[in-house]
Amino acid sequence: MRKRETLAQISERIDIYDQFFKSFGFECPLPKHLKRTIHSGFPRYNLMVDAHFMAEMCAGILVAVTDYDRFDGPLTLDLADEGEISGGMGGREIRTKQGEIVLRDERDIVCVLCQGADEKTRVNDDTRSVLYYAYAVPGIEATYIKEGLSVAADTMAEFGNGTIEWIEVFT
Repeated sequence: MRKRETLAQISERIDIYDQFFKSFGFECPLPKHLKRTIHSGFPRYNLMVDAHFMAEMCAGILVAVTDYDRFDGPLTLDLADEGEISGGMGGREIRTKQGEIVLRDERDIVCVLCQGADEKTRVNDDTRSVLYYAYAVPGIEATYIKEGLSVAADTMAEFGNGTIEWIEVFT
């Protein structure tokens, strides 16, 4: 019974993200991630990305994984203007809508919540400092954000022989 309750709660949070994404006209990746995980198990890429998927599916939240050393200066959470451009993963161009939630460093938009992260900070085999971050949309409690980030951090610390610098939820 407990597993069904947990899956139901995770599904409810994923539905909240899905509705938020749809309000901006985008598809949320979490429902597909959950379906694939239920039917096939967790995907296997590398430890950094695997920990990211585990965090998403265990907590029912949207998590990003990045190479911390590739950021240019401090990060700022912001609202985009219409038509700002970001270099998305895989070289695709991301064009923002007015009021979209973005994360910026001193030079670039490094993530557009509903459209994805940039290529510049993508993790690879040379990554040594990993940053996991998550966005809480209305209806998602901070406890689930901390739970998911803890799953990712604990996994990296245990299996990647890393250290956890800090886990903090900003509200």
